Amino acid sequence: MTSGLWELVLKGVWTTVQLLVFSALLAGAVSFVVGIARTHRLWIVRFVAGFYTEVFRGTSALVMIFWVFFVLPIAFGWQLVPMWAGTLALGLTYGAYGSEIVRGALNAVDPAQKEGGIALSFTPWQRLRLIVLPQAVPETIPSFCNLLIELLKGTALVSVMGMGDLTFSANLVRLALQQSAEIYTYVLLIYFAIAFVLTRLMRMLEKRLKSGVGKEAGTERAARELKRAQTTGVAGSGIGGGL
Repeated sequence: MTSGLWELVLKGVWTTVQLLVFSALLAGAVSFVVGIARTHRLWIVRFVAGFYTEVFRGTSALVMIFWVFFVLPIAFGWQLVPMWAGTLALGLTYGAYGSEIVRGALNAVDPAQKEGGIALSFTPWQRLRLIVLPQAVPETIPSFCNLLIELLKGTALVSVMGMGDLTFSANLVRLALQQSAEIYTYVLLIYFAIAFVLTRLMRMLEKRLKSGVGKEAGTERAARELKRAQTTGVAGSGIGGGL
């Protein structure tokens, strides 16, 4: 390939990486907010979170991209550039899958741990932040790693908007060179390389969290919070909370 065509491919790689990072950040935030909401003690909160999950989990990511890019401008006058339209569609769709991962991890925490927080007079937010999340988050890493790989592959769908991601750029190069086998082999290897790096990074994060760093930090924070609550007289205000 000529240097100009390689430059086109590299721009496509950069666009794909940007889209992956933005979508993953949005999907991660949505996953934890909706996942926690699905374990809330108020039924209306659980209902709204469950409705969101069912709608976005039951909708094709490709159709959601079309809806965000073509329907939002008609319905609300919001014309998003392809990068943000793709980020919104992929982040909300994969966030729905992630919320189920978070909900499962929260429910898997030993109820005795939560009861211990109640005995210490922690508020629901303190129990969630200091006891439940430090134990639940490490268990979500393997599932989130799979979700991240699926999100990477899902970024190829934005090429339907004419966005210059890796797949779109590869198609332009294929048309210019009329060499499908060589071009798509390069694309396959690039996607595999990105997925390989992501997998290694997530395993390092999982190993670090399961080594006890997060739990130890959570224990230390719990001790500080308890001492502060006893000093200021806050202790006792959270008895009977949800989590």
